[in-house]
Amino acid sequence: MINLIYTAATAFIITLLIGPVMISLLRRLKFGQNIRDLGPKRHLEKSGTPTMGGVIILISTVVPVLLFTDITPKLFWALFVTLSYGCLGFLDDSIKIVANRSLGLRAMHKLLAQILVGGLLGYNAVYNLNISSELIIPYAGTVIDLGIYFIPFVILVVVGTSNAVNLTDGLDGLAAGVTIIVSITYTVINLKFGNYDLAIFTTSIVGACLGFAWFNSYPAQVFMGDTGSLALGGAIAVAAVLTQTELFLIIIGGVYVVEALSVMMQVIYFKLTSGKRIFEMSPLHHHFELKGWKETKVVIRFWIVAAILSLVGLLGLQGI
Repeated sequence: MINLIYTAATAFIITLLIGPVMISLLRRLKFGQNIRDLGPKRHLEKSGTPTMGGVIILISTVVPVLLFTDITPKLFWALFVTLSYGCLGFLDDSIKIVANRSLGLRAMHKLLAQILVGGLLGYNAVYNLNISSELIIPYAGTVIDLGIYFIPFVILVVVGTSNAVNLTDGLDGLAAGVTIIVSITYTVINLKFGNYDLAIFTTSIVGACLGFAWFNSYPAQVFMGDTGSLALGGAIAVAAVLTQTELFLIIIGGVYVVEALSVMMQVIYFKLTSGKRIFEMSPLHHHFELKGWKETKVVIRFWIVAAILSLVGLLGLQGI
């Protein structure tokens, strides 16, 4: 247990130490965020804020893991997916900056890369990590066996979670704060299932995101960009897959889920009604902004909801 504390503390301290250096470097390189004109007008003042801060999170996550535990097969794949998605996000952010636009990689290219990494995780989970194709059903204390559909399901979970976290990363401190709560929850789950290596991994994410929130809180000095949001989404998805708690993730990561659903609902409704909208703007956090909530109020209330959902998810493990 003491190693978990050391891991989180080390990740936090590394973030605080390298954060100012990285932020200064990103400023000198003019790696500033391009803000879409379609977003809330108050966000236009954030244009030019350094992005790609996810590099800080990745360094602060990986180093403590290497220091405080051995690389087991499960931990290898947790790091592989996290770093792969982080590299994909880094490429996406780089294109946005070089091309001076708010959109980076082509959506199809990004999706194919995400599917490839998710497929590799699913295949190795079954054939190398001895992960069962059974999913634990929350509160029921039973399981459902997906059989041949397990690998496609893993792809859906990994791709869906990474993109959902990416959509959640729209306000200062929002994605980092929610991910701290979700990662703490998965640390508890990993300890319950005896996955000490993965507990070190999720604890490291807690420390890294906590340190990053120091710089990312309103008004943000740096954004994590796709480098951070895609990596964190991949990391959370791996934690769910390797503990067979993918269905719990729908509850524990409910904020991510609602954010993603709000976008899908908005797009579908817009097309079906020839231009009408359900929300003022999606993702959902922008809807509340346009309803008059201050950015900090939206963020803190979403954190509260994330904490409640995490407790609800943990209660679903009773009797398992």
